[in-house]
Amino acid sequence: MKPLPMVLCAFAAAALLAACSDDGDGGNGNTTNGGQLTVVTTVAPITSLTENIGGTKIELEGIVPEGTNSHTYEPPPSVVSTLADADLIILNGLQLDEPTLDLAETNNRDDAVILQLGDETITSEEYKYDFSFPESGGKPNPHLWPDPTLAMEYAGLIHGQLVEMDPDNEDYYNANYSELLERLEALDQQTRVATQTVPEANRKLLTYHDSWAHWADNYGFTVIGAIQPSDFSEPSASEVADLIDQVGEQYVPAIFGSEVFPSDVLETIANESAPEYVDDLRDDDLPGEPGDDGHSYLGLMVQNMRIMIPALGGDASPMDRVDTKLVFTDGESPVVYEQP
Repeated sequence: MKPLPMVLCAFAAAALLAACSDDGDGGNGNTTNGGQLTVVTTVAPITSLTENIGGTKIELEGIVPEGTNSHTYEPPPSVVSTLADADLIILNGLQLDEPTLDLAETNNRDDAVILQLGDETITSEEYKYDFSFPESGGKPNPHLWPDPTLAMEYAGLIHGQLVEMDPDNEDYYNANYSELLERLEALDQQTRVATQTVPEANRKLLTYHDSWAHWADNYGFTVIGAIQPSDFSEPSASEVADLIDQVGEQYVPAIFGSEVFPSDVLETIANESAPEYVDDLRDDDLPGEPGDDGHSYLGLMVQNMRIMIPALGGDASPMDRVDTKLVFTDGESPVVYEQP
């Protein structure tokens, strides 16, 4: 992971760039929507980070429906015009959203910018290959955003790009980014406090989808397995039997499913090896409805910690100190979150 001070350096660099980039057209030469940037994003956590920084100064649409398997998402034809009209297209990258990238590169305007956050956040030496993402498959684990420190890097990249493309609103973006960064730091700090209350022997994760590899390394947990194979099929009977044995040997107090990936296999493992089966973790499906205070990246991670930490024997009350609301208050958010 790139060190956090790089985010702050990027903040300063973006401000300097903005000060030097006035070309006499109001600073909005890339825009097509009456002077406002038109921004398209993919998964909801990235949409939320962009929403908090861009606020009312951008037109923003997240095209991957919440609760959809982002690994198998294929953009419908209606997305073509959305991408073609965009000034800025923000993807996770790391080969998560390849169909959208292909469509964007085929249909975007010549002056549009495509920003792949994951590729700008970690180097190839920092790639993680694991249960659902074996190195033999050639695709690294793309789930960086569950780690709040990596979400800070995402936010820094988004902020820098917005300032570069729309320097007239630099002060606005700076203020929103500064407040968001404070809340992301609080999320990181309170997550550390909460995870430390989990008995050390219980700091093990068995999940359906392998979304927690980067998070686990940062907070001192071990991912002992993931149910879903790399081709997103169901595991074989022998693979399930091996996991049952592993859970029994290591004593895992809880195993975690997902609202997006319901799994009879996890229920079978829980029944055979006696841990609690918790089936409501979320990878990229924000809690509540658009417009709710907790419908945000911050709300997503706070809710996940409130689910995970007690199930492993810890205390999640430190998460109550994290503000999950939007950081801007100058009007209603114009964001569109695609719904299933």
